[in-house]
Amino acid sequence: MFMTPLSSSAIDAYNARGGAQADSMDPKAAQERFLKLFVAQLNNQDPLNPLDNAQMTTQMAQINQVVGLQQVNETLKGLAAQFNMVGSIQGAQLVGRQVASEGNGLVVSDGVARGAFTLSGPADNVTVEILGAAGEVLGTSALGGRSAGLQTFEWPLGDVEVDRVRSLRVVATQGGQAVSATPLALHRVQSVGLVEGNLRLRTDGGTLGYDQILAFL
Repeated sequence: MFMTPLSSSAIDAYNARGGAQADSMDPKAAQERFLKLFVAQLNNQDPLNPLDNAQMTTQMAQINQVVGLQQVNETLKGLAAQFNMVGSIQGAQLVGRQVASEGNGLVVSDGVARGAFTLSGPADNVTVEILGAAGEVLGTSALGGRSAGLQTFEWPLGDVEVDRVRSLRVVATQGGQAVSATPLALHRVQSVGLVEGNLRLRTDGGTLGYDQILAFL
């Protein structure tokens, strides 16, 4: 009994099964199974209508493509694991560092409140107000002129209790015209770790993803 040449749909179905099982199937074993099927097809082909060179070349190219993609997937998995390891090592160096993210908060230590903000443009007069839980002004810090971009400052607490300090408000002007200022939240990194392959930073203000960090200070 003669076998008919494998149709394109049969090859596509084989490739689809191979692609879906790529994570659990050995590429070499897949290639061996295909070659057995291919040899069986050659042994049982109709001598009056044999496979031509183009058909054989196409089928071999298709299985090689499937196996090649599986090997690429394995290589990428290995690279991803190495990148994660490198990221963990680099992340450990962030412990103890201060980072800025979206929000409005201060880091208080050794009797000093430290904060950060961004300016949309240069300002010749910048004043920072330190606010309490109810929005009351606990103190101010005149910073003078500042350039556009990320800015940091320090404010001695003096007699103000640490627990009262909550947030900040920035007033900036250039030639008497208001300049947009955006307060940021400062955090001190306490530890780092990988969660589902993503670097996470545990800070004194909660947990942040690496992509949430706007600046390292």
